[in-house]
Amino acid sequence: MQDAHPKPILNASLPAQFRQIRLELAREPGHPEGDAAVAYVLIAPLDAEGRIDPALWREHREACRVARLRPDSDPRSGQLVHRPGGGWAFHYPAAANMPDETGFHFADECFVAGEYVSINEAGKMHTYRIVSVSHL
Repeated sequence: MQDAHPKPILNASLPAQFRQIRLELAREPGHPEGDAAVAYVLIAPLDAEGRIDPALWREHREACRVARLRPDSDPRSGQLVHRPGGGWAFHYPAAANMPDETGFHFADECFVAGEYVSINEAGKMHTYRIVSVSHL
């Protein structure tokens, strides 16, 4: 059984701006209460306003990663990637046989607990609630 709330990654070599961000599926058809088991755990640097910091991402891109959590499958690990034009996506290794999942206007989003973000998963948009933003 997978751990629904993984422990923060402890890594003293990363700048203090790095955060662990947990996103959980918000209310939608089929999930009237949302679903805490359908989630992402994202490791990313945030600026003072809570936005993803592209300069720190560039310096530490190997540390910027995502875990995709689903109740019916093992967690999938991927990378946070910056796309041309300023967009952000979750890229999974070719072995995972999964398309990239794109954050909708992630460059403009403030990653603050209680806010909502949208992610395009295989052509369908889903809304996630930011449930926690913690220091590593």
